[in-house]
Amino acid sequence: MKERIIGRVKRVNGPILIVKDIKDAMMMEMVRIGEQQLVGEVVKLYDGLATVQVYEDATGICPGDNVYGSGMSLSVELAPGLIGTIYDGIQRPLEQLMAASGAFISRGLTFDAVSHQTRWGFTPSVEVGATVTAGQILGSVQETSRIEHRILVPVHIKSAVISEIVEPGDYTIEDVLATVVLPSGHQETICMLQRWPIRLPRPVGKRLALKQPLITGLRVIDTLFPLAKGGTVAIPGGFGTGKTMTQHSIAQWCDADIIVYIGCGERGNEMTDVLKEFPLLIDPRTGHSLMERTILIANTSNMPVSAREASIYTGITMAEYYRDQGYHVAIMADSTSRWAEALRELSGRMEEMPAEEGFPAYLPTRIAQFYERAGFMQTLSTSNGSVSIIGAVSPPGGDFSEPVTQHTKRFVRCFWGLDRQLASSRHYPAISWLDSYSEYLGDVKQWWNDHSEGSWYLNRQKIMDLLQKEVRLQQIVKLVGPDALPDTQNFILEVCALFKTAFLQQNAFDEVDRFCSVEKQVKMLSVILAYYEKGLEAITKGVPMVKIRRLKAVQEMARMRLTVKGDELESIDRLQLRLERSIDQIGGIYEN
Repeated sequence: MKERIIGRVKRVNGPILIVKDIKDAMMMEMVRIGEQQLVGEVVKLYDGLATVQVYEDATGICPGDNVYGSGMSLSVELAPGLIGTIYDGIQRPLEQLMAASGAFISRGLTFDAVSHQTRWGFTPSVEVGATVTAGQILGSVQETSRIEHRILVPVHIKSAVISEIVEPGDYTIEDVLATVVLPSGHQETICMLQRWPIRLPRPVGKRLALKQPLITGLRVIDTLFPLAKGGTVAIPGGFGTGKTMTQHSIAQWCDADIIVYIGCGERGNEMTDVLKEFPLLIDPRTGHSLMERTILIANTSNMPVSAREASIYTGITMAEYYRDQGYHVAIMADSTSRWAEALRELSGRMEEMPAEEGFPAYLPTRIAQFYERAGFMQTLSTSNGSVSIIGAVSPPGGDFSEPVTQHTKRFVRCFWGLDRQLASSRHYPAISWLDSYSEYLGDVKQWWNDHSEGSWYLNRQKIMDLLQKEVRLQQIVKLVGPDALPDTQNFILEVCALFKTAFLQQNAFDEVDRFCSVEKQVKMLSVILAYYEKGLEAITKGVPMVKIRRLKAVQEMARMRLTVKGDELESIDRLQLRLERSIDQIGGIYEN
């Protein structure tokens, strides 16, 4: 790379360089700066000058240092070996960096993102003479016990004929797997390794309607505020409200095929916990380590701020690559607020006009560009895949009116607002049922009704109405006390309190309660609503509410989330029958 000099450093302003004597440079071109070959990217070109964003510690760069061009955009390597690896924001493997330079990354140090020496067992799926098109599956490699890595025809090859293809066997990612002949007669070779610019969305066949929910095992999400596969959601919350813990739980239990976890600007101690805990987590579906379906990107707050800005795009590009193979991918971005703060700092150093709270005027555009890369797609190979984005937002002081939260709400269709009072009372997950919403209800309604005998949508509406009534009744109680309310209204407060503790609250450390299947959620909601309807009927007949509250079946209902295992759901049906029978007996006494 040292041969092509595109300019010389004129001025240094932290991670932002002004480069003079520009010749033969391209926008968004990846460059190397100085003799240490620091990684950078051209972000502006004007009047013979260029603005370069450096993705490493810029200490030591001096005016006059040469800037070397690469001839390509800032890109990531896409090949078998991505799964289970921990990267920094520009796709350098952190474990190798650690072995080479210790706890602090040396400047200019770089390694291949994936091993170029490891041999993978390749099985072709096409034959000589076959016509292939962009994105078509050429063959497969067993990357982990769960993930079959599908080797795709590069997207720039629109149509070609296979002239040669290797026999099944072990190959490195740079070995030629196939030779194709283009319509022009030109020959091209295909290997496992591909590169793709991180800021350019990968092409797809077409965008499909969202119909399937992403099942997380968290009742407050799946039942009340569902997220569709290929959808977008924001999780805003102040410090200590459980953003990271919620994302951990979703990553472990959701039914996505692959997880991409981006630690963007988080504190080093928090990111260390993630890096230590994830390899120890067990995938409940396979019994193996969760890392066998996870890619981790760690870019902590003490790492270069410009690499923080790139880490989001690095993660989404790798997610799109696996989506194109026909997988459902979930991205955990923790947190997009730190990414926005990186944009603010870089914008300030480039002397751009600031907008609200110092953020650049193009902040909404960047947020929109990121979230718009989610979706449920028909890939170029005609298979279906999706990218779901779950972005944590860290508003200062928990203020949801700040710019990042407000702009994010414009571009996501689901909002899981975390409540500090719930977190302080150890109610997990601390997702507020009053501040949260989901616009995917109509999209996933049919799926849920198919899995609940048509009861889910109606039952969800009933319980949400009760929660809204509870808010108004609580205001009255604060003024005049609970004794001023009739039993019919006090019973609403009773049912809502039960619903919060028996349904919305979940214990992440309990073997039974940490994950709740769809079937169990449906039955739990059904029995709670049956309790309300039967109890209200009995109260109108004159039964005191206290007698209903003391029923043994009610106490069992309050504990069912902890006592009923996933394969014992018939016990909830029996509980509902006992409950209805007990209430009917009491009602019969007072009716007579």
